[in-house]
Amino acid sequence: MSEPLDVAAIRADFPILSTTVHDHRLVFLDSAASSQRPRAVLDAMEQYATESHANVHRAAYTLAERATNAMESSRRRVARFVGASDADEVVFTKNATESLNLVARSWGTANLGAGDAIVLSVAEHHANIVPWLQLSEATGVELRWIPIDGDGRLDLSGLDELLDGAALLSITAMSNVLGTIPPVAELAQRAHAAGALVCVDACQSVPHTTTDITALGADFLVFSGHKMCGPDGVGVLWARRELLEAMPPFLGGGGMILDVRTDGFTPAAIPHKFEAGTPPITEIVGLAAAIDYLESIGLDRIRAHEARLTEYALGLLGDRFGDDLRIFGPTDVGCRGGIVSFAFADIHPHDLSQVLDQHGVCVRPGHHCAKPLMRVLGVGATARASWYLYNDTDDLDELADALDDARSFFAV
Repeated sequence: MSEPLDVAAIRADFPILSTTVHDHRLVFLDSAASSQRPRAVLDAMEQYATESHANVHRAAYTLAERATNAMESSRRRVARFVGASDADEVVFTKNATESLNLVARSWGTANLGAGDAIVLSVAEHHANIVPWLQLSEATGVELRWIPIDGDGRLDLSGLDELLDGAALLSITAMSNVLGTIPPVAELAQRAHAAGALVCVDACQSVPHTTTDITALGADFLVFSGHKMCGPDGVGVLWARRELLEAMPPFLGGGGMILDVRTDGFTPAAIPHKFEAGTPPITEIVGLAAAIDYLESIGLDRIRAHEARLTEYALGLLGDRFGDDLRIFGPTDVGCRGGIVSFAFADIHPHDLSQVLDQHGVCVRPGHHCAKPLMRVLGVGATARASWYLYNDTDDLDELADALDDARSFFAV
């Protein structure tokens, strides 16, 4: 077994966790939306900004060389983090949504049309749905949908039929609503056997467990910095070199060209042909610092810690509130992450969130950018609590106490 986390020491690394909300200590349970950032990340970004900031790849003076070296060192760091041997396969974007749009607009537009099919699941985030809907409207490509079963897992009974003749499977590695962890490696193997490529939305998985693109069988993989103790404004697309080299540029402008003429242009080599304009250099530096921080603690330890908290939460909330609380998603903590979405005592999730906020407890109300899934679940919205390495059972106890207060408040 992995060594337990020293949560008190970890909390001390996050300045924001020492603040109070409505005279209560901050209980942050919304890391599935955006995680908090440790001092190491904030310091790395400040050090870059005060000692090295300049534009990259454009000048020969010392600061520009420092900035370029910092960015390219971060690219190599990201590559190692996901198990890629070729740093040129790492493209920096502003978030995972842009990364998925890049794949859809560049690879999809160049390779797909009427008669082709893309396979998705009904549990996908809108970022892994809308770009494909747009592509379908523009090209006539067919979208096929993997359903979920009553436990919130993917229903794979008809997968072979869905994959028959498909060009791409685009799938989440962890549901941002249900916490469900699909068997991505198995899905990728079956997709490849059917002749389809595999795109993995790893936003919810990369921050919480070790990622190995080879083991997953991914052809494309996307994630964001702001969910993994890093800054917002930076995302990653990893893709196999031969795919990136064959794909046309997504955005045009400075930085992504080798030559420009009045009659056309020649794009730069990968990855730069996908990085038009000035990149988020400070945020890229912060992303590398976040990776260093997470790996110093250990992704396996983080995953084990969150599984323990998930088991505790399911037991605590189920025992304490019974039929007043409906939890969505698998009961097996081995196939779900640190996310619990729930409906509570006929209280609208937005009203519930406001009452919990009075206790300093931060949960997310809404459809979580997953409206197709909400329709399958038969609800318009849920309340979602999500935890990370800086949370512990005391946070979940505070959540339960706040829910008790909300039940009493709305019963009056």
